Amino acid sequence: MFYFYHYYEKKVGPFVSLSGLEIKEQMKIQSELTTPFHIENRNEWYYERRKYLEQLVRSMFIEKGGLPLLDVPHYMAIGECPFLATWFEDSEYIKIPVDEFDLQSISFTYGDTFPTFSTRVIENFPMEYRNKVYLFDEIIEIIQKCGLPQDSWDGTYESPCYVEVQVWSDTPIKHYRTF
Repeated sequence: MFYFYHYYEKKVGPFVSLSGLEIKEQMKIQSELTTPFHIENRNEWYYERRKYLEQLVRSMFIEKGGLPLLDVPHYMAIGECPFLATWFEDSEYIKIPVDEFDLQSISFTYGDTFPTFSTRVIENFPMEYRNKVYLFDEIIEIIQKCGLPQDSWDGTYESPCYVEVQVWSDTPIKHYRTF
């Protein structure tokens, strides 16, 4: 059985997203977080790119028959990924079994969305999983072929470090929120 993991800052709580906010508000909130992950490279370009990529992934998911119920996703990872815990000053995680999700409302990328759709990464490190969005059965095939990335991650941006899960529904997320 697969589990989806959601890592978060303990003082903020799980499944709190900046994605639905205006860019200026995202930047303001992000500037108040103190870990290097949140401080580095978080300029207006980053937030505009993130918004673009979220809509690209959503469109590609719909083209494959996915049924997103939200405009922006909640983010998770397949399997435990200690690297994601380093993104937060006081990290916590929630682990949810895959069978709690409606598979028609979740998409996947083999790696973080940013490098998965980065032109530089695609050109210099062309792998079959670049520039693609997967449905559940498809990502299982890629995992069987390539393994979970966190098991062999080399620590570089170009190398996938986890399978990203985009949850396009508040079910079952709403049961795990603390606010």
